[in-house]
Parts: sequence; C-alpha cells; structure tokens
Amino acid sequence: MAKRKATVSIRECVACGCCMKVCPMGAIRIPKGIYAEVDPARCVGCGKCVKECPASIISLEVIAP
Repeated sequence: MAKRKATVSIRECVACGCCMKVCPMGAIRIPKGIYAEVDPARCVGCGKCVKECPASIISLEVIAP
C-alpha cells in the first residue's frame, strides 16, 4: 500500500486552524499565523485534515517508496 502525506496549498491557506485541531498526530502547525504547514515525518496520511478544511486546499499526495 502506498504511503500518503497531506500537503497544503500555502498560497490559498487562510490559517483558520481547522486542520490543526483534527490532526491526531499533531503534524500540522501554523507558524506565525500565516498558513498551515504539515510535518511529513509526523503525518500518517489519514485524511482528516482534508475533510475538515473549509477551503478544500489540503490534499493527500502519494509518496514514492
């Protein structure tokens, strides 16, 4: 099974924090309140942030093995 990681379109992110609140791994942070960043080392690709984002600007990307 391919591994997935969340990615944020930082140009469109408004730093609302919805994704950060639902991430079970604490992989998302909002540095300086500008946009959300995903820590790929902590992200497990569950997709909860994708579903929660009101702007639909988070996606799951397949990571090559």
